[in-house]
Amino acid sequence: MPSTTLPTTVELRARARACLEGIGVTVMEGGDLHARTPITGEHLFGLPAATEADVEAAVEATRTAFLTWRTTPAPRRGELVRQLGELLRAHKSELADLVTVEAGKIGSEALGEIQEMIDICDFALGLSRQLYGRTIASERPGHRLAETWHPLGVVGVISAFNFPAAVWSWNTAIALVCGDTVIWKPSELTPLISLACDHLLARAAEEVGAPRDVHRLLLGDRAVGEKLVDDPHVALVSATGSTRMGREVGPRVAARFGRSLLELGGNNAAIVTPSADLDLAIQGVVFAAAGTAGQRCTTLRRLIVHRDIADALLERLTAAYTKLPIGNPFDDTTLVGPLISAPALDAMHHALSRVQAQGGKILAGGNRRLAEAAPAAAYTEPALVRVGEQTDVVREETFAPILYVLTYDTLDEAIALHNDVPQGLSSSIFTRDQQEAEIFLSAAGSDCGIANVNIGTSGAEIGGAFGGEKDTGGGRESGSDAWKSYMRSATNTINYASELALAQGVSFL
Repeated sequence: MPSTTLPTTVELRARARACLEGIGVTVMEGGDLHARTPITGEHLFGLPAATEADVEAAVEATRTAFLTWRTTPAPRRGELVRQLGELLRAHKSELADLVTVEAGKIGSEALGEIQEMIDICDFALGLSRQLYGRTIASERPGHRLAETWHPLGVVGVISAFNFPAAVWSWNTAIALVCGDTVIWKPSELTPLISLACDHLLARAAEEVGAPRDVHRLLLGDRAVGEKLVDDPHVALVSATGSTRMGREVGPRVAARFGRSLLELGGNNAAIVTPSADLDLAIQGVVFAAAGTAGQRCTTLRRLIVHRDIADALLERLTAAYTKLPIGNPFDDTTLVGPLISAPALDAMHHALSRVQAQGGKILAGGNRRLAEAAPAAAYTEPALVRVGEQTDVVREETFAPILYVLTYDTLDEAIALHNDVPQGLSSSIFTRDQQEAEIFLSAAGSDCGIANVNIGTSGAEIGGAFGGEKDTGGGRESGSDAWKSYMRSATNTINYASELALAQGVSFL
């Protein structure tokens, strides 16, 4: 069992400072931006926040750097990202510790986040030599059509607390090799890891001779993000957060004819069929539902189980939930760390009260933990809840470890339940029936951007594009051809004949 003894805020402050100094960052204390830790729920440092003038200066600096960076050969741009990856490798432990201090992730998940950053740097390095266009057959003799891709401009990245470094790296590594420059407005809840990442990228730029202003960091609150969203010189705004946030960002960027890439809420579900390997399903479900204390956009929030196996599966799930080690995320035996804040815990308890009022039954968990040891922190038992029908609460995303369990009789019914929510990020099915798996992956199956078979809803690899449909925003980041979001295409017609031929047989002069 994990220790119920938590590190003190003084110890966590010293640990964070040592990590930053090991990376080369000197903390300049004094300011209205409060770095805090969910481990104790208390204040660590006061930091200076960006002003309106700082935002304007960052936009101007990155615009100027873009004029040089866009004509730098893409493989040379890849060298910057390669060097960033090397520095991330060298400081993996310190960076992971900062993620744990600020976001409360357990050690293995924090290390996994930094590894994801390293992986995307490797991916982007290869991509720097593969920004392919195409040649298109022309209807006109002596002509060639081509599609070419060019850098877009300044990219604004607005990231959330739950993946305080990885999401930045997905956007930044790809944007940089595409020839864009980047302004990063991280969550105000995780400024320390942001300072560390910005410092390492600046160091990488210096080491490879890239302009320092290919990247700027802006620490601050909502007002900083809003100014970035509204600036006409920011070509693309990539924003990760709630659906509510996306509903504000998307129209504001569109009103100035800018581009937005939105990664928003997820109300993810898994279907467990009668043929499923229950041992495999239990492992996949518990990690997807309780990992990161339920604070992933890909967290499993709805479990749709065939009626014939529901009792057997729930008995095993309930037993697993009651044994989950909860506590200090720096303890290697801990699997569930703290929620990010007390309001997150309040939202969880409110959702549980609502679903109980609608006939739901809590099978396990839902109780606050470590209240005496850390009264300002928000530790909780992940909750397993059986519901009789699709209630209003089940259709909403509560960013906390609540797993709602529903039952079904036919696969068509299960898929209908699965798709009957506004969000469309991640999904999975546990089955050993190939037909069931293929139906789930088909156009008649999951309506999500991510659809898995015999694994949970969380834990995506960087090689595949990440994103979802419906209220999830439609954006795609990371692998596959997500790079096209950070570039503009041009169609070229080249006439190498001695006469001018017009398309569609038009004759003129």
